[in-house]
Amino acid sequence: MQSTFIRIFIAFILLFFPSNFIQAQNLYFPPLVETEENNWETIPTSELEWCDEQIDSLYTFLDEKNTKGFIVLKDGKIVLEKYFGTFTQDSAWYWASAGKSMVATLIGIAQRSSLLDVNKKTSTYLGEGWTNLIKEQEDKITIRHQMTMTTGLKEPDITGIDNCLTPSCLTYGSAPDTRWYYYNSPYRLLQNVLDSATGKPINQYFAERITRKTGITGAFLNYTLFSKPRSMARFGLLMLNRGKWETNPVLNDAMYFEQMTNTSQLLNPSYGYLWWLNGKDSYKLPASDEIFEGSMIPNAPSDMIAALGANDQKIYIVPSQNLVVVRVGNSAESEELNALSSFDNELWGKLSNLSCHDPILTNESKGEEETMKIFPNPSYQNYFLKIPNGRYDIAIRDSLGKIIYKAQVTHSFRIAASKWKKGMYFVEITPVGTKTTTYLKIVKE
Repeated sequence: MQSTFIRIFIAFILLFFPSNFIQAQNLYFPPLVETEENNWETIPTSELEWCDEQIDSLYTFLDEKNTKGFIVLKDGKIVLEKYFGTFTQDSAWYWASAGKSMVATLIGIAQRSSLLDVNKKTSTYLGEGWTNLIKEQEDKITIRHQMTMTTGLKEPDITGIDNCLTPSCLTYGSAPDTRWYYYNSPYRLLQNVLDSATGKPINQYFAERITRKTGITGAFLNYTLFSKPRSMARFGLLMLNRGKWETNPVLNDAMYFEQMTNTSQLLNPSYGYLWWLNGKDSYKLPASDEIFEGSMIPNAPSDMIAALGANDQKIYIVPSQNLVVVRVGNSAESEELNALSSFDNELWGKLSNLSCHDPILTNESKGEEETMKIFPNPSYQNYFLKIPNGRYDIAIRDSLGKIIYKAQVTHSFRIAASKWKKGMYFVEITPVGTKTTTYLKIVKE
């Protein structure tokens, strides 16, 4: 009954509300095979009135945040491309969970070819007994549930085994469509579904349906996609053009594209079919059941969608600006992070200030009043401090009043607290130049 309601809700959203995607206009597409004589075209930053000083500041920030490769496309052409350290244009890197968005695209292609149906039960393709559930429970899980993180399968209690694919690991937690939880194992099994439905290994299907038509190269190794950064940029450009390479259809299914890049269920409005969606009223984070109000990346344009991976692998797509942004590297923080981190908002703060005049990257929601908030709270590891844009002196004190952290910040950011002792902590937030201090409490579990 609830599954039927979810499908009706999605149809209602698609019918009566504008698509998250504006039709891209006047896009350039690079040659399928680049050569010295026929390379990817560029746009001078001066043409966009981006300031060298701001670009240098962006590159310094990226270098400090452990970035290896960074690309910005405008209208399909390269505006910024920078590599750090020994990393080069020809270096390959892993997409981490950003590769989920590629798998969602391949599933759409397979469905268009009548090789599978996302509303069919997963056991149609994996056989009965792929979980540790009784048959009646297992039969209720569909491919769509796997893509929307709503299978109801219980995440493991032991950290580090959320990639286990054996039936004994896949146990009952709740009915499908009743809980959103970012769980890797059901996602990984989607690659097995593709293998079964297409009758081909995923890399062969990827090469035939993606590489030959777009020049996107790469390979899945142990369920993780590896490629060069320019292939990630090509994928962003393909999605910016709604699944077409120039006028040639790759994902030739407009309805599936809409479902993939819009809210896919009621439980997390900021999640489509393995894509993250900005500008929604609320969102959930990986490894958390808490619902957070507001846009997930406040500094970014509200129509942006994103393929996000662990340790800050990013593909951002902004249809209203004809922009694609790619970032690869190690975690921007000292610890490994899940798909969404405070780095996203920090980076978009930098991107929003590249113009020598008024910012070229605009977000209609920026004028809305933002409140200060810490989440999740309590937590045993990390917190996110949400603050309005501005400049603030931040101090964190332990229960004895000793300052354990002090900084001046301009954007929302992540607090790494894994090494803190259990107990209560206090955050003091003071706008620079004022004496008005806001006090927030943190509980460390």
